Amino acid sequence: MRFLILVLLFSFTCNLWAQTPAIIPIPVKSEYPTGKYLLPKSIIIAAPKDEALKTAFKTLETKLSNLGGRKIQWIQPASTATALTNIRLQINSTANAELGKEGYNILVDTKGVQIQANSAKGLFYGIQTFYQLLPKEVESASPVAIATISVPFAKITDYPRFEWRGMMFDVARHFFTKDEVKKFIDEMAQYKYNLLHWHLTDDEGWRIEIKSYPNLTKKGAFNVKKEGRFTTFSKPGKDEPRTYGGFYTQEDIKEVVQYAKERFVDIMPEVDVPGHSMAAVASYPELSCTPEAKDYQVISGEPFIDWSHGHPEALQDNTLCPANENVYVFLDKVFGEIAPLFPFEYVHIGGDECPKNYWDKNPQILELRKREGLKNSQEVQAYFMRRLSKIVTSKGKQMLGWDEILEGGGLPKSTAVMSWRGIAGGIQASNEGHAVVMTPNDNVYIDLMQGDGFIEPPVYRAVRLKDSYDFNPVPAGVKADMVKGGQANLWSEQLFNYRHAQYMTYPRSFAIAECLWSPLANKNWNDFINRTEKHFERFDVAEKKYAPSMYEPIFKFSRNSLGEIMVNLTPETEGVTFHYSFDYSYPDKFYPIANNTQVIVPKDADLMRIICIKNGKQVGRFIDVPVSGMVKRIK
Repeated sequence: MRFLILVLLFSFTCNLWAQTPAIIPIPVKSEYPTGKYLLPKSIIIAAPKDEALKTAFKTLETKLSNLGGRKIQWIQPASTATALTNIRLQINSTANAELGKEGYNILVDTKGVQIQANSAKGLFYGIQTFYQLLPKEVESASPVAIATISVPFAKITDYPRFEWRGMMFDVARHFFTKDEVKKFIDEMAQYKYNLLHWHLTDDEGWRIEIKSYPNLTKKGAFNVKKEGRFTTFSKPGKDEPRTYGGFYTQEDIKEVVQYAKERFVDIMPEVDVPGHSMAAVASYPELSCTPEAKDYQVISGEPFIDWSHGHPEALQDNTLCPANENVYVFLDKVFGEIAPLFPFEYVHIGGDECPKNYWDKNPQILELRKREGLKNSQEVQAYFMRRLSKIVTSKGKQMLGWDEILEGGGLPKSTAVMSWRGIAGGIQASNEGHAVVMTPNDNVYIDLMQGDGFIEPPVYRAVRLKDSYDFNPVPAGVKADMVKGGQANLWSEQLFNYRHAQYMTYPRSFAIAECLWSPLANKNWNDFINRTEKHFERFDVAEKKYAPSMYEPIFKFSRNSLGEIMVNLTPETEGVTFHYSFDYSYPDKFYPIANNTQVIVPKDADLMRIICIKNGKQVGRFIDVPVSGMVKRIK
């Protein structure tokens, strides 16, 4: 009897999951009564006449038209709608205080679909949720034959937890075209991200046209094409062509900013200084403290920073010289051209990972220290940041930088801090009166491996999906009212194409979106995984790439008292079993299971082969683990 009750309970739970729409990020409040509304072949939509929503309405029409060739009729303004209207999109004449600037209500019942908001932005987010109520075929880029479109009855009230819901896209290490950046904006907006942090300059490339300094893009935007593992490449020879890369003209920038605005996404540019500046130094060597800079080239992925000391030491000086007045003239002109291109209030100035070994012995820097009473090179960077803050402020912007800018003291209170080396920098900054954006690399660095190094493209460490889902932008010790929100960071050292960028972004950006939008009380790991699987199906229709790493094991290797190697495989998600072989055969669901048990490696085996099974089917990838790799891990 007890077994029967458990089976019935499990069946009921599965049916409940099947009936509940898979919405990411999960709404603040939602009810899904029994029933569905069928959209007819000819759909009447009532909507406000609002120029800000023009693109959103056009996208809505395209998506609905693609579903079986449905005809769309618009009634604008919405006040003239008739009882025959199928979809009503309304901006409240009297604001609903609960919804705020970005919230929305959705009601689906026998009368149709109604989406209400206080603003165009809120209505846009309501439409994004509406897409997730529709069949997965709505994600198709081309028309699909579908006879019936049913929308589950729903009552949703939703609004964000944080105002800053960002994604950082690094186009400096590897260049991504204007159209690829637009695609990135489209994809992030679907999950209610509202800020693109655009990392435009670094050692490997300068990506934005500065008319005052044409060499920044003529020379600084190009390097030698290399493929393989970043930072292990050979140093380029003099005869290797420096034609790999690209940049955005100022007209391109304006176009992308407008494109983002139509999707309610702000763009914050980043010019990373005083470190990470080799592209600028190679273009204008006089910006450096180091005479050898005249021979420097834009980095192509070869090693040039030594990390063995626990901090960066440069083999080539990639910094702007804080003791050179021409540097501040340069920065004044650069930010003078950048500021008008980006309406967003903040500009990001980097400030991270600045090697100081060249500064420590440079006569100009030592003279600066003596003249300004600076005790060390850390205070030299703080001096640089204070001067840069005045430049940024003079352009009508606020400055924001990585958490290293706290070091050396004296940071103006108006400067915001992005905490990336864990959460400590954010806690310190908030308590010192700085606005904070939380981006801890333990949770939101989505360029890092999503699974084990035996499976994933190699990076120096991993951030699994569960790590991202555990992200809380307001940790203990932080002044909560100083935290603006957080973001996912996608660095591109090891991103050679856009398909791989998608692979690294999803599903971890689903998790981070939920951390930034949804109430803490609504988060549930197992429920999130069920919803994520439904979004995988939608991505399959859209032909977007994503990683299956959440299905694959967490490895642990050890030796027993007899010296035998023991393998422990732990699942990240429930319901996945790991089946294995040591005889080079390909295991299937009938092979032995390795979950949460110590598997002893046979004496003469040199390869363990693993398959991941869920609900009787393969998920994830075939995994080959050489025994030699296990031995290295144990050591």
